[in-house]
Amino acid sequence: MAILELKDVTKKFGGLTAVDGVNLKVEPHQICALIGPNGAGKTTVFNMITGAYQVSSGDVIFDGESICGKKPHQIVEKGIARTFQNIRLFKSATVLDNVMTGFHCKTKTGMFNVIFQPGKCRREEEECRQKSLEILRFLGLEDVKDHEAGSIPYGHQRLLEIGRALATGPKLLLLDEPAAGMNSQEKKELVDIIYKIRDRYDLAVLLVEHDMELVMGISENITVISFGRRIADGTAEEIQNNNDVIEAYLGRSDD
Repeated sequence: MAILELKDVTKKFGGLTAVDGVNLKVEPHQICALIGPNGAGKTTVFNMITGAYQVSSGDVIFDGESICGKKPHQIVEKGIARTFQNIRLFKSATVLDNVMTGFHCKTKTGMFNVIFQPGKCRREEEECRQKSLEILRFLGLEDVKDHEAGSIPYGHQRLLEIGRALATGPKLLLLDEPAAGMNSQEKKELVDIIYKIRDRYDLAVLLVEHDMELVMGISENITVISFGRRIADGTAEEIQNNNDVIEAYLGRSDD
């Protein structure tokens, strides 16, 4: 059974149809990509999956259950985490504190515990701290754990945002332009990290990315949308040889 399935998902903003009847599947432990020209509707699809936008019609099925109508924090709790094209870190907080915020949806202590069971709160806080350090160690960021997030190199900020997403304990990780702004070496390291994340945390990955070399090299399945509609779905080789995809990216020849 697919971990994620979009069934004829449509999103309208007034009279504008941004996404039109898109179908998409991600299997467990799979690395998939959603690609298309600028303005194709890729981020809108991500926003519908994560509850930032409600679908106009169709259905989003996650782990066998419809998640349409659920709020973003409820979807995170169910096991979907995402990063953003524009990095959204708490830049004045430390690297460690940024990852620890990701555990918020998993903590069990409330105001009652803070007042009447402070020891329990401290134990849970320490547990979150140790798990956060483990994530930073895995991503190679432990040495900068006490640095302000906004002060570390750009590529490390990208990894930190992934680390914060991992702290939520996802079954599906959505990466929105994870290689944006990275140099060639950083992109190679990112590919290695994505494979390691998939294997270590036993999750599926769906990424939106404009770097076609990265997409073709890492994706087990690729869905292509153009003007809000799905025009192709398949392996890297099938997508590279698909005339509709070539036309969407390069335009139609008049010859």
